[in-house]
Amino acid sequence: MHIDSIQNGIVIDHITAGQGMELYRLLGLDALTCSVALIKNVNSRKMGKKDIIKIDADMTLNMDILGFVDPDVTVDIIRGGELVEKRKIDLPQTLTNVLTCKNPRCITATEQELDQVFRLTDPVHRVYRCIYCDTSHKR
Repeated sequence: MHIDSIQNGIVIDHITAGQGMELYRLLGLDALTCSVALIKNVNSRKMGKKDIIKIDADMTLNMDILGFVDPDVTVDIIRGGELVEKRKIDLPQTLTNVLTCKNPRCITATEQELDQVFRLTDPVHRVYRCIYCDTSHKR
């Protein structure tokens, strides 16, 4: 298999094997008109297997989504075919419009224009709670 290198764009690396498709969907990469490569189950010395996403365009990524789905990913910025920056991602403290509250009595169920906001309450178990009704969501 041959995947071309990118000249200007982004490489999302060290994605836990099997999580690449979820990131692809949540980041809305299907709407892009540039080349996007999702490579699944790549052999990795460090991880055993991993997924990689290559985006052949310079764009802004939602780092909260990356951190929520897989806080161990790295984001490589490529310009002129060279790596110019490598970013490590952390668990976000707040998630806005990434999750939807499961509580049917939550105000967000009736007030559709409200942002869905969750705060990290347990980083070890990756538990987020709705700021309106305190319903938990575990990753």
